[in-house]
Amino acid sequence: MARFLRPLLRGTTYTRLLHLWVPMLIVSVWLFVSPETPYAPALALIPVALIPAVRMGEGVQARLLLTPGDRDSGISEAPSATWRDRGRTLLWLEARMALGWVVAPATVWGPLLSVALVGLAMGHVPDDVPVLSSAQPHWGYALLAPLPLIAFYGLVVGLGELATLLARKLLGPSRAEQLAALEERTEQLLERNRIARELHDSIGHALTVAVVQAGAARAAGDPEFTERALGAIEETGRAALEDLERVLGVLREAERPVSGRPTLVDADRLLESARASGAKVDAEVTGPLETVSGPVSREGYRILQEALTNVLRHAGSVPVRVRIRVADDTLDLEVRNPLTAAIPGPGQGSGLRGIRERAALLGGRAHTGPDEGDWQVHAELPLG
Repeated sequence: MARFLRPLLRGTTYTRLLHLWVPMLIVSVWLFVSPETPYAPALALIPVALIPAVRMGEGVQARLLLTPGDRDSGISEAPSATWRDRGRTLLWLEARMALGWVVAPATVWGPLLSVALVGLAMGHVPDDVPVLSSAQPHWGYALLAPLPLIAFYGLVVGLGELATLLARKLLGPSRAEQLAALEERTEQLLERNRIARELHDSIGHALTVAVVQAGAARAAGDPEFTERALGAIEETGRAALEDLERVLGVLREAERPVSGRPTLVDADRLLESARASGAKVDAEVTGPLETVSGPVSREGYRILQEALTNVLRHAGSVPVRVRIRVADDTLDLEVRNPLTAAIPGPGQGSGLRGIRERAALLGGRAHTGPDEGDWQVHAELPLG
């Protein structure tokens, strides 16, 4: 019983009834003006449905009245973009009017019948209800009085559910809108992953340089070396702060351009930072780096940064060979250093995984792992 009466306590039941009643307000005015043509409002809906903004207005109404408070209602609020959208809008308008034709008389006759039955039970024959005008008064009609109200209640709840179902079907997102929403969601996920990699690469590199420099300065006990180490830590820290501001800017402003992010043209900053940390870096750059497209150059910079960070973190002050070559529509980037200890397998480590993910997103490939007695990071990125 409580479950049966629960819809009476929900505001949605009454907002849906209001939604079904709204078209009948217009129909009522028309019937007052021209009762001989009750079908005219249904015909007038045909040109109305062709207006793109009508679908948006119907979507807003449906979300507010049929699914109030539901964030994922499945009802679109976008205007019609295709003839298919206009056709679905027309079907919805006609269905909404048809449901209104059902619920409007029930709203009047349900309570009226209940009152008439109560009157018959009390000895009064109703003149305004034709089906009961010839009935004989009897107390038993009082037992029937709730039935019209119960039927009206069930009709309102049922038609409300049906209207909501039709709204989701006919006013739901079109295929183009679904595709756009999916692409937007994919872009958001990719952006979140990119931000995570940016933070890992930039901050991880800075912390690694700072730790290595501080450890070397403490072990050396040389004031001059300590001064140089502090300078390198300060420079690396400033660069990391700049990168952090760029990443946080992406979080603050969704449309913030990425053109301010470092590219391979700024690779000297990474190489000098690694040299200041004790690594013996032998760098060779072949080809015009400035002609490399922004996305490829930015991701190449991060790959180089992560590769140098791994060298400093796991190998320390060892010779490092860096080869960057731009040729044949490919950016070829290689970082090699001697193996000094047991190295984890190529599948371990979020930094190495990030290198492979960056290369894959650009349609390239990356190999990380032991190679001929060295540890190698080798990435091939298509320039197209």
